[in-house]
Amino acid sequence: MPADAKPGTTPAARVIPLTPSVEFDAALVRKLNQTGPRYTSYPTADRFSGDFGPGQYRAAVASLDTDGERSPLSLYVHIPFCESLCYYCGCNKIITQDHSKAAEYLGYLYREIALQGALLAGRNRVDQLHFGGGTPTYLSDGQMDELLSTLRAHFDFAADDEGEFSIEVDPRTVTPARIATLRRQGFNRISLGIQDFDPAVQRAVNRVQSHEQTLEVLEAARANGFRSISVDLIYGLPLQSVASFGPTLDKIVAARPDRIAVYNYAHMPRLFKAQRLIVEEELPDAETKLAMLGLCIERLTAAGYVYIGMDHFALPDDDLARSQREGGLQRNFQGYSTHADAPMVALGVSAISAVGASYSQNEKTLAAYYERLDRGELPIARGIALSDDDLLRRAVIGQLMCDFELDYARLALPGGVDARSYFAAEIERLKPLEDEGLLCIGSKGLKVKMRGRLLIRNICMAFDSYLHAPAPEGPALARYSRTI
Repeated sequence: MPADAKPGTTPAARVIPLTPSVEFDAALVRKLNQTGPRYTSYPTADRFSGDFGPGQYRAAVASLDTDGERSPLSLYVHIPFCESLCYYCGCNKIITQDHSKAAEYLGYLYREIALQGALLAGRNRVDQLHFGGGTPTYLSDGQMDELLSTLRAHFDFAADDEGEFSIEVDPRTVTPARIATLRRQGFNRISLGIQDFDPAVQRAVNRVQSHEQTLEVLEAARANGFRSISVDLIYGLPLQSVASFGPTLDKIVAARPDRIAVYNYAHMPRLFKAQRLIVEEELPDAETKLAMLGLCIERLTAAGYVYIGMDHFALPDDDLARSQREGGLQRNFQGYSTHADAPMVALGVSAISAVGASYSQNEKTLAAYYERLDRGELPIARGIALSDDDLLRRAVIGQLMCDFELDYARLALPGGVDARSYFAAEIERLKPLEDEGLLCIGSKGLKVKMRGRLLIRNICMAFDSYLHAPAPEGPALARYSRTI
């Protein structure tokens, strides 16, 4: 797809054969694109209930020891503060330049860390840590030192060469010296938010950062020995076009980050107030977005990146690509991961944990989060205990999302039940997608074809029992983004 293609003029029948891992068929994507979950969890977060609270979470933690295994933990820490508002953002964030609010927040976060540390005593080994937000680097160097020291006092962290310790960074908020400090503090992986380098697009979404500023941060991360550098891009933002996005991709390919995420902007102003500041008339139409997606795939795979799944790409020697080749890729709330099978303990306002056969989410507002901790309680507002059927379907969706295949022999089916019988209705739902050439349905499992990989969410939706429950049990699809 040429970089100077005009919006809306992508040939309907064009198929772009790319690497051995993905095939882009614009006509097929156009035909099958629909709204649906991203499956960072199953069941999805809209199924969480207020009936699940601290007591149920404690029971889930206790259940971790029933099988005699003590898998290392994955920790997620949510820092919700940002100094300025990016109009496209749908994250839980607090826009303020009053940094005293961060100091108050940390005081309460330390209480939660202490509660979780006590609950997990004896099984508190941590192999993976991720700081997200918001903007984690909203914290000062001193505050970050104190937070990490508190975490290490309550959890046993793996050595630097064994663990994955990552942080999301807004390049506008850091200097090369700050990057060196983050590495000294123990982070060994870094993710940079970019979205688009085009100045007009940046102004339209209120996120102005130069290519030079971003490259300086990326090079500082490389010079200071970060093991993996990833960048985030978004297509579908106001004023974007195929022609305007090409130079951004050229700059990204030249910078050679280890991982690249290319997200589809989902304009949902009813759910996210910040998006109401975007001028809807400036958003690219569906055909332009489709052409931009094709351009991203073509450019990145031609540059040697491996398509991991969904909207993620990685260099062949990156841990994600290696893990996928070896059958060890997992998926969680941070996306694709090499450690997602570990219990994930999430700390901070709105953070979501995945422990045992459960998911739980903290209170979404600071007031409610603080109130819970003032009472000495874990700040859990809602969650869900997974049934045996939930666990089975989570395994199915995980295999499909990560391996692009489903091996019936790997499933923990109820005694004496054949997978084809258990999933008879699901296999029937998949037959139209098989007719479209997205997958093969066999006696021993499913195999997603190259042209089906971009539409993997459509395939997974066939196994989502909540989507297919009779109304009003099934959630409204309007709350989800488009699958492409």
